[in-house]
Amino acid sequence: MSINQRQLKKIKIPAREEVNIQDTWDLSSLFVSDDAWNAALVEFEQMAAKISAFQGTLGQSAEKLADWLDFAKTFGVLEERLGYYSELRQTEDEGNAAARTMTGKFMMAAARTAAASAWDAPEIQSIPDDVMQTFLGHPRMAEYRVYLQKLLRFKPHVLSEKEERLLALHSEGEGVARDAFSMLTNVDIDFGVIATAEGELPLSQSTWSVFMENPDRDVRKRAYAAFYRQFDAHKNTLAALYSGRVKQNVIHARVRGYSSARDAALFPDNVSGEVYDNLVSTVNANLEPLRRYYAFRKKRLGAPELRHYDVYAPIVDVPRKKTSWNEAVDMVSNALAPLGEEYVTTLRGGLLGRWADRYENKGKRSGAFSAGSYTGDPYILINYKEDSIRDVFTLAHEGGHSMHSWYSAKSNPFMRYAYTIFEAEVASAFNEDLLFRHLKNTAQDKALKAYVVNKRVDDILATLYRQTMFAEFEKRTHELEESGNPLTVDVLRSEYRSLLEKYFGPDMTLEETSDLEGLRIPHFYNAFYVYKYATGISASLALAERVVSGGKKEREDYFAFLKSGGSRFPIESLAIAGVDMAKPEPVQAACDIFSDLARELEELI
Repeated sequence: MSINQRQLKKIKIPAREEVNIQDTWDLSSLFVSDDAWNAALVEFEQMAAKISAFQGTLGQSAEKLADWLDFAKTFGVLEERLGYYSELRQTEDEGNAAARTMTGKFMMAAARTAAASAWDAPEIQSIPDDVMQTFLGHPRMAEYRVYLQKLLRFKPHVLSEKEERLLALHSEGEGVARDAFSMLTNVDIDFGVIATAEGELPLSQSTWSVFMENPDRDVRKRAYAAFYRQFDAHKNTLAALYSGRVKQNVIHARVRGYSSARDAALFPDNVSGEVYDNLVSTVNANLEPLRRYYAFRKKRLGAPELRHYDVYAPIVDVPRKKTSWNEAVDMVSNALAPLGEEYVTTLRGGLLGRWADRYENKGKRSGAFSAGSYTGDPYILINYKEDSIRDVFTLAHEGGHSMHSWYSAKSNPFMRYAYTIFEAEVASAFNEDLLFRHLKNTAQDKALKAYVVNKRVDDILATLYRQTMFAEFEKRTHELEESGNPLTVDVLRSEYRSLLEKYFGPDMTLEETSDLEGLRIPHFYNAFYVYKYATGISASLALAERVVSGGKKEREDYFAFLKSGGSRFPIESLAIAGVDMAKPEPVQAACDIFSDLARELEELI
């Protein structure tokens, strides 16, 4: 969600019940009411009681295995519906006790059923290879074949039934470090208020970016100091939480027989370490355009030196333009025209209908996300602001996720419809690139064109360069833990500072507390995730250029990717679309685009 200074003022935010129903999502594609959800939860628990009846039968015949998979599919569809509905209801208003109760009840039920079915994978893995090959040829296995083949890859890493049950029971505690980090940084720490020209405004994790984008350098400096003063005061706790999470990752990898925590994280997507290393090495070889851009920022700001609190400061005036929801949908629809009538008409209908929960209300979760499921509409949560061009880009971004989900669900059976995060970031960034091209080409004045180019430069920087820096940090911290080096607060800060110095270059004057940034990144609690943002934008830039400059075949190739779902591994599905992420060329092309746009920005302003 994009928030500006004026929006930080105390303005009336409506309660959930005060919001126009047409501006909210319609969750009836999942459940028509909370009562229907509660009835389905009872059905879910009744079905769970039948799980044990299948145990010990899966290797008896292809029909017995198919019976279990039919049951697991029906059970899985219901579980997904229950989980999505309760979570989406909670995001409408985080203070809604009834919704939180629903989420809690579902999570407890899901944890119990996960433990009750923990025998499933080991039992399938225990079926002899020759017997399994015979089973896979049975007609009833057609829709499960890909699912089983992917599962069988894990055979060397699946433990005994008893061990798997213990790990499943332990899963509820896996998120403690992440939850404690969130509670500490979002709830317990009081960052105070910062005096600005608009009055005293609250500083928090959510409003941090607002202060860093304030044109007043003194405001940025004071906000930066106040913010990191609190992280400095809690640095040992934060370091212990992150270190604990890294230890968990390493232990899990060793327990399951992976060579490293990184290999364990990459294995489900069948991504080699070479893809990860190609990303890091290629970006490292292209740091000069990044440093040149920072030098240009310093010049534009007229600052004697570039400080860490200067890197998000505006160097182009934000257009004073209001864009209504319907106008934003028109803008996105026009930008996505190269994808054809079905894509545009479907997305447009959903956005003008009730796929999206559009505006802020009290207690509503901040930010934006898309939540696509097999049976429900591909819902979008957004906190749209009419005076924010950024929110139009957010709408295009989340629309990309939703249409990816729509095509995946329409084109695949349940057990193989879900695409990976690796692929998800491609579809969303692809849409953003088409919107950028459209706005740049239709800009009526130089100022607007400069703004959209500047935004695109900053977005690529944040997604390609910054996420790769994060990926380097994760690789280093896990390697240190795996080699027996404790991740103390001093070690973590030293590693992160060295990366800041490398990426920002000599034009940056770092603060003493700048390296504490490494202790405040929530994504680090989901290990080896951030690199997917960088590979995603690299793939999307290449595919957008291919579709826009190509013809029918290039567009059909892209739709083959959108429809692939989970039927292929991500590197394979992207190759079908026309980009080979196993090679460094797409990343190099993305770096070249950044360099070209940064130079164009210099010329424009």
